[in-house]
Amino acid sequence: MKNRLPVENAGDTDTCLFVESYGEDFWMKPGDVFEMAAMSDGNVQFSVVIATSLITMWLHEDGDPYNRILDYEVVDASGNRLECGHQRPSGF
Repeated sequence: MKNRLPVENAGDTDTCLFVESYGEDFWMKPGDVFEMAAMSDGNVQFSVVIATSLITMWLHEDGDPYNRILDYEVVDASGNRLECGHQRPSGF
């Protein structure tokens, strides 16, 4: 069973979903819904920091900030796996 967290861009501008400590970015258009899925059956904690047009996320196992989840995926509302840089605007 995967641990999942839906993320929605309810704003009116593009928003970056940035996954630490990997430095991977997935860009959300207004109305986009993505889902973060940890590929671990353990007790996953999602830590989230939100700023203007930026959502930064860390995945930790058992609430331990030093025990990062290494395997994860980001999928769109249709269940398609997204690659780093998805919908990245030019100039970034």
